Amino acid sequence: MISYEPFYKTLKAKNISTYKLINTYNVSRSLLDRLKHNKPISTVTLNDLCSILNCKVEDILVYIEEPLH
Repeated sequence: MISYEPFYKTLKAKNISTYKLINTYNVSRSLLDRLKHNKPISTVTLNDLCSILNCKVEDILVYIEEPLH
């Protein structure tokens, strides 16, 4: 499973609010909702977030292995 928990830690570390992402960087509310609920995003979007936040992919997401059933 992909988790976007690092994204929120990165925002906090860089002192950037979701309000600023929406109003300054034109990040959509629907994208933020997708991140909040760990839904898939495109690599283009991931690239855009890395560019906005000047960070690495691992600062946005982490893979968490789930046990096989």
